[in-house]
Amino acid sequence: MLKRTHSSWRAHLAGRFGVPVALLGLVTGVSPLTATVGAHAGTMQNYIVLYGTSAVPADASASIAKAGGSLVYSYPQIGVAIAKSDSATFRASIVKDSKVEGAASTAAFATQLKDNIAKTDDASGPQPGDLPNAPATDSDSLSGLQWDMRQIHTPEAHAVTGGSPAVLVGDIDTGLDYRHPDLRQNVDDADSVNCVGGTPVPGSVAANDDNGHGTHTAGTIAAAANGIGIVGVAPNVRIAGIKAGDAAGFFFPEAVVCAFVWAGTHHVDVTNNSYFADPFLFNCRNDPVQHAIWKAEQRAIRFAQQNGTVVVAAEGNESEDLSHPTVDATSPDNSTPVTRAVTNACVVIPVEIPGVIGATADGNDRQTDANGNAQPGYLKSFYSNFGVSTADVVAPGGDSVFGRTAEAANGRVLSTYPATRPCTRSVKEPTGDPTYPTAVYCYLQGTSMASPHVAGVAALIISRFGNLNNPSNGKMSQGAVEAYIRQTADPQPCPTFLPPTYASFFGVGTETGTFTPCQGGTAHNSWYGDGQVDAFNAVTHTTSSN
Repeated sequence: MLKRTHSSWRAHLAGRFGVPVALLGLVTGVSPLTATVGAHAGTMQNYIVLYGTSAVPADASASIAKAGGSLVYSYPQIGVAIAKSDSATFRASIVKDSKVEGAASTAAFATQLKDNIAKTDDASGPQPGDLPNAPATDSDSLSGLQWDMRQIHTPEAHAVTGGSPAVLVGDIDTGLDYRHPDLRQNVDDADSVNCVGGTPVPGSVAANDDNGHGTHTAGTIAAAANGIGIVGVAPNVRIAGIKAGDAAGFFFPEAVVCAFVWAGTHHVDVTNNSYFADPFLFNCRNDPVQHAIWKAEQRAIRFAQQNGTVVVAAEGNESEDLSHPTVDATSPDNSTPVTRAVTNACVVIPVEIPGVIGATADGNDRQTDANGNAQPGYLKSFYSNFGVSTADVVAPGGDSVFGRTAEAANGRVLSTYPATRPCTRSVKEPTGDPTYPTAVYCYLQGTSMASPHVAGVAALIISRFGNLNNPSNGKMSQGAVEAYIRQTADPQPCPTFLPPTYASFFGVGTETGTFTPCQGGTAHNSWYGDGQVDAFNAVTHTTSSN
């Protein structure tokens, strides 16, 4: 599955609703992806081959060759092989193998995000653990521009802990700029990897960001408190670039499978996932081709979770209710879209895989009543997807339309960015280093920006309460980390009043063309989940009284 380009998303809204593109601003969190949907004779393509058991048979290479392909890489932990072939009949041939459950060309696919986790773990867990922790400061040169961090109380959290260098966050994205002066002291070279081709190529150089998106999300998670630029949510933790998105922002299935297996085998404590798969917005399990893709990705995600990795994912930017999908009007988005009816058999990955912590986005704009009086809670970002069964918490993603405030002048989130990539709204800092003279920071918005805030808080929780007793299964159980995040969030009620243009235009889904109001109570609802993530409450293990 592949992702829609930022520009085509804007054009889609403009075309559907007659809105000037200039008003929309750049919304990230859905990375651009293009590819052919089917296999064509003479075109070399990669394939996911899904075996019926969680193992790859010994004769896989021979059977793949017999079907007209060759084995690229094997993931025996989850029963998935990556193959390549230029034969138009490869899929039809390989699925005749009785050991094969399904197969699909990956050219038409990339990865999604989602979660639906039950509150099975209570937040009454252990006392502070045995990991080394130290506080951090929030007085870097651009800290004053970080409204998002103040909104979730990271400066107060940093007085308790800035995170532990024993904790490793894997940013599954387009890589990261390992030379950026706000990241390089925290980059873990040995655990960074390039997975774009489906075969892991280790090292931070291999995982270098040639898009920009990954560097931005990495900075929100772990930009160092070093006097320059910004400070991330967890400025003392280590971060690995797990490059699954290419220069164009495509996240193909073989890269996603590679990324999660890498995370699971390298004891990554938390992964951030600010992407989902296209060209089919919804991945339907009852489709024989899409079934092989979503199940291979599901196995890889579960493998990582079973090996102690907490998975956090963005909800997406279509302003749609993922818990009640009815229409997919943009797929395939790499050719002529065909409107199709969808049901709950069709999901967004990774956010709709059980155990994944799903993040919606809000801006800096407070809820108000009809008279303009401030009310509890913030307004969901105009673009953010949501869902009563998919949204666990909300975090700052920015809102350039309704979120322009005195504190957030352009409504967007500021974070690190490669100096070699263009950014429409940037802040630049001289470094005094002739090998890297200018540090660049970029303003972006999207659920892509919300998710790394949650991943950073997860890293702080593990730093504070985790232990080294059983490192093979993680320093802290996935359920306990999720419970801490959700039970210490600041509850956000459904709005009692919306700006007229919000419900009449910007709250309208790009697929259904309809507005879906917030549903649920203050404790849990479809727009905000259990509330806005709160870093200070999380590290002090305090249930919010809001």
